[in-house]
Amino acid sequence: MGMVHNIFHPPGGKDILHGQILSHPNLLTPPPNQGMLENMLQPTLFAPQTLSVSDLTRYLRAVLESDPVLQNIWVLGEVSNLSRPASGHVYFTLKDERSALKCVIWRPAAQRVGHLLQNGKAVEAHGEISVYERDGVYQLYIDALRPAGEGALFQEFLRLKAQLEAEGLFNGELKRPLPEYPQRIGIVTSATGAALQDMLHTIQRRWALADVLVSPCSVQGAEAPLEIIAALNRLANLSQLPDVILITRGGGSLEDLWAFNDERVVRQIAASPIPTVTGIGHETDFTLADFAADLRAPTPTGAAEMATPDSAEQKQTISHLERTLADACLQGVQELRVAWMNLQHNLERLSPLGLVRSDQQRLDGLSERLRISWNHAVELKRLNLQGLTHRLGGLNPLAILGRGYAIVTTGTGQLVRRPLDLCTGQPLDVQVAEGHFSVQVTAITPPEFQEKEQE
Repeated sequence: MGMVHNIFHPPGGKDILHGQILSHPNLLTPPPNQGMLENMLQPTLFAPQTLSVSDLTRYLRAVLESDPVLQNIWVLGEVSNLSRPASGHVYFTLKDERSALKCVIWRPAAQRVGHLLQNGKAVEAHGEISVYERDGVYQLYIDALRPAGEGALFQEFLRLKAQLEAEGLFNGELKRPLPEYPQRIGIVTSATGAALQDMLHTIQRRWALADVLVSPCSVQGAEAPLEIIAALNRLANLSQLPDVILITRGGGSLEDLWAFNDERVVRQIAASPIPTVTGIGHETDFTLADFAADLRAPTPTGAAEMATPDSAEQKQTISHLERTLADACLQGVQELRVAWMNLQHNLERLSPLGLVRSDQQRLDGLSERLRISWNHAVELKRLNLQGLTHRLGGLNPLAILGRGYAIVTTGTGQLVRRPLDLCTGQPLDVQVAEGHFSVQVTAITPPEFQEKEQE
């Protein structure tokens, strides 16, 4: 155990087992597993306890992974022995004139930064130090890469970003919405780059109705900033302005993209009278132009997509709106028909014609009742007349004559009621039921003689 203890006493340093500062002024290493180490270093009366290779390697890994400096470190070196197996991970060695360091980039990070690797290229790699226990080799596990020298550029990037941000150039309230259906699209990019063709294909596929105005310029190099500004001015000075401007270029290193971090370019984009969309580099690349633009896209193709509606989606939307409109019209017509029927019913109910018809019906009813009453009254009168006629017929002298009686009148028309009113030889007129005839009185019999005869 004493041997292990001596290993971690660097010259001029203190015991690492007690979490003290090593000779490196910035290297603090608290004990990774204090209990395990104390158990390993306990004095014994017997033969010294030895560590297995695995235990020692595991201990070294714990020490390295507990050091905050080694877990957040940038390393400068030249790429060599670059290997890209089918797994998608990347393995290589960073070296300088005196040492070499094995490096690993796992597949998710390799998809972002692996394009920066090339044998013989100097890079700055960020990551954490650990031990690959199987081989007992310490390695740098990388999560970020940048070409050598970009550290100073990045510091300038941060300085200029803070300055412009303090001036309010990146204020979110200044961002303008993009036109929903652009008719003219301006593009500021390299005329020979693949990014331009990708954007043209995307615009043709998504929104072929738009006119595309390409204002070419250099996108890299010392002359690029002034050419980008000139390209923007050409579009802004057209008699018919574009509805939106796309400012794009393909991927590259921080140095390759530096023209879009130029203060003059950034200010020109912020002052543009036309809404701007940037699509510079890859999704992980950020430039100051992105912060000044109204909208940032991850790639040039993404910028074309953000600036244009999808015609296929628009067709679906129009079809949906047509169906919705047709349904709404049909429903509206049905509702109007029902409302019309209700109004018609109310109108008929409240209309004078309805009242007239109602009164007419009531008049018809009264007329019918009057007719029945009249007929009844007439029938009663008829029956009464019939009764009177019957009674009158019973009192009619002619009716009496029909029973064998006769009416005897004198020549002067006076009725003969008593024989004593007559004289012998007097002519009389006798009326019977079926005519009359004349007679002459030949004899007169007094009443008393008639009574005797009857007895």
